[in-house]
Amino acid sequence: MAQLKVGVLISGRGSNLKALLQAGDRPGHPFHIVHVVSNVAGAAGLEFARVHGVPTTVIDHKAYPERAAFDAAVDTALRGAGVGFVCLAGFMRLLSDGFVDGWRDRIVNIHPSLLPAFKGRHPQRQALAAGVSESGCTVHYVRPAMDSGPAIARARVPVLAVDDEASLSARILEAEHRLYPLALELIARGEITVAGECVSRSPAAERALKPLEN
Repeated sequence: MAQLKVGVLISGRGSNLKALLQAGDRPGHPFHIVHVVSNVAGAAGLEFARVHGVPTTVIDHKAYPERAAFDAAVDTALRGAGVGFVCLAGFMRLLSDGFVDGWRDRIVNIHPSLLPAFKGRHPQRQALAAGVSESGCTVHYVRPAMDSGPAIARARVPVLAVDDEASLSARILEAEHRLYPLALELIARGEITVAGECVSRSPAAERALKPLEN
């Protein structure tokens, strides 16, 4: 099976990008990061890409008069690099319907909550305010509405009585670094598929994800 060629969109520190790069570098792995696009020139994640020898493109959204024009430039960069699948990793821009539809079922995101709970910004703060006993992260296929789309996999973490936003965020981020590469690997192996709004997971995928989801 040919490796899945993945493009990653980032805006900041790129810790999930780093986790994906490290996984994709392993011999025989079913996916490989071939291009990274950032809308922020100084994004720390760009250095992770350079260290791994992955080409990067910076596309400043402020240079475009409208969202669709910016998205078109991102689309051109991805397709020009031979990308076949897109991962959002801390990409802090809402994508246009046209972009999302153009990559339908080939674009995923990771969000630091157990979706559909706590969509949008500061989900860890939302979780603490709601007084929930657990939170986590969700990998999902991207749809035009923010933080929507079929869930692929979740990882659960406890919310402790002593938690503040920083400590809960750090615990969830550790789970993200385990979940995102695993979910992408299972997609690349064909163990996870999507039809319409329904995700199917093979028995092997269920076994692999069970330790994180329980």
